[in-house]
Amino acid sequence: MDSLNNDFTTTVIGLGKIGLTIASVIAGKGIKVFGVDKNPMVVNSVNQGKCHISGEPGLEELVMKNHYAKTLNALTDTKKAVRNSNVVIVIVPVLITADNLVDYQYIDDAVQQIGQSIKKDTLVIFETTLPTGDTRNRFGSKIEELSGLKMGTDFYLAYSPERVYSNKIIKNLKDYPKVVGGVNEKSKDIAVSFYRQALECEVIEMSSTEAAEFAKVAESVYRDVNIALANELSVYAEEKGVNILEIIKASNSQPFSHIHNPGIGVGGHCIPIYPYFFLNYGLNSDGLVNKAREINDSMAAYSVGLLEEELGDLDSKNILILGLSFRGNVKEHTKSITLRLKEILHERNAKVVVNDPFYTSKEVNDMGVQYKSLNEDSVRDIDVVILQANHSEYKGLDLSMFKNCKVFLDGRNSFNGKEIEQHGMKYIGIGAR
Repeated sequence: MDSLNNDFTTTVIGLGKIGLTIASVIAGKGIKVFGVDKNPMVVNSVNQGKCHISGEPGLEELVMKNHYAKTLNALTDTKKAVRNSNVVIVIVPVLITADNLVDYQYIDDAVQQIGQSIKKDTLVIFETTLPTGDTRNRFGSKIEELSGLKMGTDFYLAYSPERVYSNKIIKNLKDYPKVVGGVNEKSKDIAVSFYRQALECEVIEMSSTEAAEFAKVAESVYRDVNIALANELSVYAEEKGVNILEIIKASNSQPFSHIHNPGIGVGGHCIPIYPYFFLNYGLNSDGLVNKAREINDSMAAYSVGLLEEELGDLDSKNILILGLSFRGNVKEHTKSITLRLKEILHERNAKVVVNDPFYTSKEVNDMGVQYKSLNEDSVRDIDVVILQANHSEYKGLDLSMFKNCKVFLDGRNSFNGKEIEQHGMKYIGIGAR
């Protein structure tokens, strides 16, 4: 298989937000795609031309278009899909456990299925963010063991990390260069040829799968460290009585300064997770990366401390957290700071409720968090409001509903402090009172 054309069939394993979008974009180029997911409801939805993912511009239309064109089909049988494909893309989650160890359970299962069904000359590409060396040493060797085929010769193996941002995935797939590395030159060349045709994007060719793996984690580490710098500076700005947002705006007018914004903490399935893909495999734990993790993880407790400075004891205080999502305008709650805030506040015997327009009351309650509708009369009894996720729906928030609220903690520095205080509440930003 020296090049790819529209006769080549592709399997995408994992039909989450990123996987479904990648599968749909490839299918939109006329390449036949099998999308694999363990959830029968997801499979049935895709096979009806329906999109189970919300908030991704253009995705719903693309899924329907591919359904009518018969270029995208979904199934739960990984082995069947792999047997009938020449390209296999793996976009299955790799997360971390509660004690920050890498959790391979889902991707190991997918690799097991691939190894038991792969045919000669298949190209396998991992897009899931991985610790350096895993594509070759953990997964490639397992496929070799199970299939009896040799990587780089009998089957081709490459790594090309997803580098997209929720709510902009289709645009990002077109605009962002695809970083591609192979276990050997031929694997890399075939993967590059595939992506240039399937995504019609710019490609950055890497010297190895290891270099490509390292590059993806480094991107996330950079952001984590930069946010930690902003958070550390915001705490110091608070001590000095200056506004960190004013400081950042002035500092970033110098073209070599790119200070990120501070906040109540860093959530999601990327930034708070991927640094451990370095730290757990030899990166100096006394260095900058681990310190950045500690700083960012401390911001929730720091923010609660600001409330205690203002109110004293939080015992029995009614506290409303706005936003269960880890960030604004997405329905994703992996490592959400709201869950950490709930734990800290419960330790203070505060009464915590959560509102999020992206989640139903049942979805919130099922996570062990009490849901609060902003239409309830009881919102007048709220003592503290904490903005955690700056959803667009909160921009026009009727502040007058919080008749007895004493403090508004703006965890994302998104509100106008003067407007908040006109409603009789004390405004607290992160380094920006």
